Parts: sequence; structure tokens; C-alpha cells
Amino acid sequence: MLNSLILVGRLTKEIDIKETETGKKVGTLSLAIPRSFKNMDGIYETDFINCTLWEEKAKITKEYCKVGDIVGIRGRLQSKIIDTKDGKRYFLEVVAEKITFLSSKPKNDVKTIDN
Repeated sequence: MLNSLILVGRLTKEIDIKETETGKKVGTLSLAIPRSFKNMDGIYETDFINCTLWEEKAKITKEYCKVGDIVGIRGRLQSKIIDTKDGKRYFLEVVAEKITFLSSKPKNDVKTIDN
């Protein structure tokens, strides 16, 4: 069985880093990924995908990336159940296992963070 995906898109907002109750750092980012085909109106629609980054990946990504930068993410889907006042809600989230910064920087650095 295989649970793997690759995403390439632009950051839509600053990376938000929080600390869990156990002291681990977790960051969330949102990628804008245009579809490769036009809809019925002749427009390329865009998907907005939320991704979770843990510890060093979150910290370094926040340090190196800004809104509009292009990043590549290799990761996995993870299901999550959250109890709300209306009952249980089920979510799928992308957990980044590897992130590559693809936007050009002054030194033409391409940085990859891997497990």
C-alpha cells in the first residue's frame, strides 16, 4: 500500500507555527496550485491545499520562505477526527515529509529539507 503525494505551488500566507502541549513545533502553510485544465468557462481554477510541517521543517520554511514563493512538498495524507459541538468532523491533511524551496533567491539557492 502507498500513501504518497507531490505538490508544487505558491505560498498563500505566512507560515503559522504553534507549539503542542508536549512542546513540539508544528507549522501550517497553504499552497495555491492551479489546475492544468480550463473549466467550462475557459478559466484555470486554483486549488488551495493546507499542509502541516513539524519541528525543523516548519522553522526553516518560515525562515526562508515568504508569501508567493514556490515550494515543492512530498508528503502523505493523514486522516484526523475532531470533536466539535455538532459532533465528530473528519478531515484529511497533508503532512510534509520533504520540502524543497523552488523560488529564485539572490544566491540561486535551492534548499531541501528531508527527514
